[in-house]
Formats: sequence, structure tokens, C-alpha cells
Amino acid sequence: MSEQGREPSARKRLADERTRAAVRRRRRRALLVALGALTVAAVAVVVVVVALSRTGEKPLQNSYKGALAPAARQQDGSVAMAQPGVSSPVLDVWEDFQCPACKAMEERVGATMKELAAQGKVRVVYRPFQLFQQDPLMSNSRRAANAAACMPADHWVAYHDKLYAEQPPEGDTGFSTGDLVRWGEQLGVTDPSFGACVRGDQKIKTVDQASAQAGRAGVDATPYLALNGRKVGNDALASPDDLRKAVAEAGGGTPQPGSTQSGGTAGRSGEGAAMMTISSRS
Repeated sequence: MSEQGREPSARKRLADERTRAAVRRRRRRALLVALGALTVAAVAVVVVVVALSRTGEKPLQNSYKGALAPAARQQDGSVAMAQPGVSSPVLDVWEDFQCPACKAMEERVGATMKELAAQGKVRVVYRPFQLFQQDPLMSNSRRAANAAACMPADHWVAYHDKLYAEQPPEGDTGFSTGDLVRWGEQLGVTDPSFGACVRGDQKIKTVDQASAQAGRAGVDATPYLALNGRKVGNDALASPDDLRKAVAEAGGGTPQPGSTQSGGTAGRSGEGAAMMTISSRS
């Protein structure tokens, strides 16, 4: 065969090899994308199942009927619920009132948190913030968090529970300012300053600061619990018994004469673990 005959053949083989290589690269990319999607979906399904329906148990709404430990607003805007003198262990509750998984967690272990705080076994620090970044979820979250920041501490826990009870479905506009004010009035908060605070978004700066603080603590999804700055395991998000065990293992909780209340460990130190993806960041 002449040199002229061999040269086109060589060029064709080279072109064919390049085409096959390009096909292989596209297939690898497609496989990686598919595997990544499957991994994310699997994680989301597993965590949601844990949070919403652990072993088929039903939610335990309003199962705690006893007296609440005193609640106090802290300097950073969070609300601490604890018996006088109890400074540890500290259970930080990072939450978004628009987050369905947060509501599910509240239904499962919210009463247990209240009970443990009332017994002097833990200091619960509620840290609402804005997780969502797209409307209507973002605006719903901001309005609710602002209203919670406006609420006086002595009614705060009841208002916290009311916000979850009235949580709008994902994708719907909710937590209107009128509703937020009316719910406070139903709980006995009739001071006009509360309504003015809600309608005027007077605590949005506090909400933004809480969101920034959550970021510094490593929180990027909700709900998130931390005991003395360390992430609580998945089981404790859904099981009252597992949460009690985690609190007991964290130690502390015995009132100390003359001790003063302090802020949540995670917020002060900036410590935090990688967040579970329970609620999609829409």
C-alpha cells in the first residue's frame, strides 16, 4: 500500500480512537452524576425516615404537661430554658420554624427537652435562625424568626410550640404578620410593642446575627442538636429515650449554689459538627 493510502487510514484510526475516548468520558461523567444523585437521595431518605418515623412510632405532641423551667432571653438573642443554677449540660437547638423536619423533631422529643429542663438535668438553649434561601420559604422563615425574637421570654416556649403547630406547607406563603401577632395575643401577650415589633420587622438584625452564628457553628441544615458543643446522634433526634441517655452521658445538670446562667456552648465557642441534610435548602 502506498504512503498516501496508509496516511488517511492512520488519521481515521486516530479519529475513531478520539471519538471512543470522548464517549468513555461522557459515560463516566454520567455514571458519577447518577451515583451522586443516588447517594444524596439515599441519605435524604434515611435521615427523613429517622426523623419522621422511627420504628413506626407516632409523634408525641404535647405529651409533657408539667411546669416549665424558667426561660430567659440571652444577649445573643437565643432563649435559655433551665432551672436556676443549672449551667450544664447545654443542649443547643438550632432550628427553622419553616422546616418540616424541625417540626417532626419537636413532635418526637420536644416534650422530653422540656421535661429534662424542668427536672434540672439540662439547660436547653433555643437558637432559631433562617435556613432557607428562596421564597416563599425564606420569607416565611424570616417572619417567624423575627416574631419569635419579639416575643417576651416568659411566653416564648409556648409561642415556639404555636409556630410549629401553625407551620405552613412547603411552597405555601404563611406566617403572615397578622397571624403572628394574633397568636401572641392568644397566649396573653397584649402589649402593643409586640405587635409593632412583628409588623415592623424590628428583630430582623437579631435573626441575621443568629443565621451568621449558625454558619460559624457549622450548621447548614436543620434540625441540629448539640450537647456541650458536640453534635447529637441521629437516634436522639427521634427517640425520647436516646435523648435522655445522651443528656445523662453528657454529665452535669446539678444546680450549683451561686452559679450564673451562661450562653450555649456551641454559640460561644463556634464548635460544631457537619450538619445532617434533613431539610432541603430550597
